[in-house]
Amino acid sequence: MELALDILPQVLVDGIVLGFMYALIALGYTMVYGVLEFINFAHSEIFVLGAFVGVEILLLLESAGHLATLHTAFVLLIVILSGMLLSGLAAVALERVAYRPLQRSPRLVALISAIGASFFLQDALRFFESLWRNTFYLTYPTLDVLDKTVPLGLNVVVPVKSLLVIVTALVALAVLHLFVNRTRLGAAIRAVAQDPDTASLMGIPVNRVIALTFFVGGAMGGLAGVLFGLHYSLVNPYSGFFPGLKAFTAAVLGGIGNIPGAMLGGMVLGMLEAFAASYLSILTDGAFGAEYKDVFAFVVLILILILRPKGLLGEKVREEGA
Repeated sequence: MELALDILPQVLVDGIVLGFMYALIALGYTMVYGVLEFINFAHSEIFVLGAFVGVEILLLLESAGHLATLHTAFVLLIVILSGMLLSGLAAVALERVAYRPLQRSPRLVALISAIGASFFLQDALRFFESLWRNTFYLTYPTLDVLDKTVPLGLNVVVPVKSLLVIVTALVALAVLHLFVNRTRLGAAIRAVAQDPDTASLMGIPVNRVIALTFFVGGAMGGLAGVLFGLHYSLVNPYSGFFPGLKAFTAAVLGGIGNIPGAMLGGMVLGMLEAFAASYLSILTDGAFGAEYKDVFAFVVLILILILRPKGLLGEKVREEGA
């Protein structure tokens, strides 16, 4: 019991960091579903693209000798904004090439296209990095500031890189909330999500709004990718599979199509995973270890969805016949 209490602060920090990452990725799934009512399974590769953009910029700065001379905050700002921008643009290109021609097709056709796009982006990243660096397993350069720790009292010490993830994610989620609920573009996104045909009749450019939705969702995924790389250091073209799968699970858990639900689902899943990884071995006297954390998290998810099939905050879909 004493050991469980001793590690509780670290478990909470790990859960919050994981939760925010899942929430940022889940927003891409839930925004696209809210507008088009289909799952963009290529979103996990958009997440990985952000991670690769981040590591490439840092490696280029390091090779040019600028990484040690530039202020760390400025470097992080460049890396984060570049990852968000390129991931957002890649998501828009994906929508234009792989999804827009299939808008009138059955949802299953678009789903197959999404899976194909996922494999294409995976192999494209691997091909590019193999030509560019002769390897597609890359390590983020060390930023000394991120390796430091901050004491928070009660013998709790938090790494700076964990605080970076938490603070950046909070700012991004707050800005996204204001954008969706307090701006004309956000109102256009909500209108298209509610009824695209009526929105079109009212003068809203539906295709542009859909592209904007992909850009915003892709930017959130790219941000999560950069934060993932900064926190865990190692990235490869397949790094997005499990985070993407869990983020999709988080979106379903919170209520697919529901933006606050994606945030809540991400936090719940992150906490479940962190607690299972740390406490399963203690509670079962070693019979189950951290390797069962995913099983535990998905069992809890199944139980929640049995009791509340539409997720914790409810599923949001457009009203038919509106």
